[in-house]
Amino acid sequence: VCISGGKDSFLLAKLIQELKRHGQIPFEAHYVVMDPGYNEKNREYIENNAKLMNIPIEVFQTDIFEVANSLNPENPCYMCARMRRGHLYNKAQELGCNKIALGHHFDDVIETTLLSMLYGAEIKTMIPKLYSDNFNNMQLIRPMYLIREQDILRWCKHNDLEFIRCACKFTEEDSTEHFSKRREMKELIQEMVFIQ
Repeated sequence: VCISGGKDSFLLAKLIQELKRHGQIPFEAHYVVMDPGYNEKNREYIENNAKLMNIPIEVFQTDIFEVANSLNPENPCYMCARMRRGHLYNKAQELGCNKIALGHHFDDVIETTLLSMLYGAEIKTMIPKLYSDNFNNMQLIRPMYLIREQDILRWCKHNDLEFIRCACKFTEEDSTEHFSKRREMKELIQEMVFIQ
């Protein structure tokens, strides 16, 4: 279970814990936090939330923020995402796991599809289960595929929980411009919902 420190991945970790405790199919789970170069404050925030929620995390260090930023200082996000995924697959393999679980939710799927259509001139999306081309017998799963973001926000509010957002150095320096396209998709979806 891959925990970035945000609300989605922490809810995923809690749901997997509950499924393990009450589900009919036995399985083992590892709760992994890859530190790509968080500042001290964000790293501490993640560790404190894990303690609060009783999630036994294993943190491993990488230098992804630094490398991605040095390769493409204007827009390191694509490289960062690719490198993070590779490190997570490697860690899962090292732990003897056959799946990596990510906290993407329904709204992420719709936003990604729209971004692809409007800015990439193609139709691509996230799928709930994907076999890896590069790692034998490894699957990427998205158990929260049908959960709406507003429900995750309600869960946070109900439990008085706060989590980090994207914590890379790039967004620390420029938090307004970086996510403008994804924000634009969120606003477009809201407009379409209200039109109906």
